[in-house]
Amino acid sequence: MTAIPILFEDGEALVIDKPGGLPVERPRAGGPSLEDHYEALKLGFQRPPVPVHRIDTDTSGCLLLARNPKALKRFAAAFEARQADKTYIGIVAGELAEESGTVELALSKISSAGAGWKMIPAKKGKPAVTHWRRLAVKDGVTAVEFKPVTGRTHQIRVHAASGLGHALVGDPVYGGPDPRAQRAMLHAAALTVPRENKPPIAATAPLPADFLTFGIDWDVIAPAR
Repeated sequence: MTAIPILFEDGEALVIDKPGGLPVERPRAGGPSLEDHYEALKLGFQRPPVPVHRIDTDTSGCLLLARNPKALKRFAAAFEARQADKTYIGIVAGELAEESGTVELALSKISSAGAGWKMIPAKKGKPAVTHWRRLAVKDGVTAVEFKPVTGRTHQIRVHAASGLGHALVGDPVYGGPDPRAQRAMLHAAALTVPRENKPPIAATAPLPADFLTFGIDWDVIAPAR
């Protein structure tokens, strides 16, 4: 079992670099999940750490874990109050002409026996807001920085597909299969969570190897990472 990289550590918090393809929670059908790593992530503490928030199975990058119940409650409240600053990098299947913008599309969950569940834009759904910025265009794809204000399920994925008009490369639900990717190309690149009477939790996650196969000159846009 490969060790999970740790991006930030102190007495009440860990930020890990979750690999793309690893579920946070154990799938109903079984199989590997982040739960397999909790014992190793104790790092000498009696309690295993607990995820404060969720990121999709496909999504790689920053995930905050609380190391005690009081910290979990405070960190969860910070996320609920939209105090956490989250930066994602995605690669969308298309070339964006605009430089930046904001997608405001409320989201609702639908399900069917055949296709399972997914999120769709719906006027009566829960409000969802995502700021975005074009980083680079290369060979029919665009690297995009996403800054979600809200934290709805599949928010960035739906906002890319329905708001920008271009789904994430490799997104099997909101786009389609793509030979260039084994997953939806989304990476939680940075996370900052403020704390009272303490420095903020702050972490950045390096781009994973599959992001480096698209020919994009990431070094030119390094500040966005």
